[in-house]
Amino acid sequence: MLTNKGKYGLKAMVHLAGQPPGQPALVADIAAANDIPKKFLDAILGELRNAGLVHSKKGRGGGYTLAKSPVDIMVGDIVRALDGPLAPIGCASRNFYRRCDDCPSEKRCHVRLMMLEVREAMADVLDHRSLAAMRDLYAAESELTYYI
Repeated sequence: MLTNKGKYGLKAMVHLAGQPPGQPALVADIAAANDIPKKFLDAILGELRNAGLVHSKKGRGGGYTLAKSPVDIMVGDIVRALDGPLAPIGCASRNFYRRCDDCPSEKRCHVRLMMLEVREAMADVLDHRSLAAMRDLYAAESELTYYI
């Protein structure tokens, strides 16, 4: 399940993807526009900076910008940076595999087999959708809502 940290991080990244290229956005502005607690957003943006997804600049004219074009940032990278592995259980994770203590045979474990399928489905969506696609979907949805 996506945590609030992951959800707020995605909202902030979509906000930054909507900025003109290279134009920084202030944390307070991102927080206010997306109803995110500012202090929490500060920590989230710090994690995204450490993951190489955003750049920050202090002082006059400072703020946050995307580290790459929104087309080159995959939604899965953002989710993993903030929430960790996509797999619902450790033994279904590709990059953070952890064997279950209570499982005598992974090859016959019905729970693991189902969670492998869940992980693959999530990764297929999140790793093949760019931040630009997410931003554009949001924009299209907002326009639809406006006209309804």
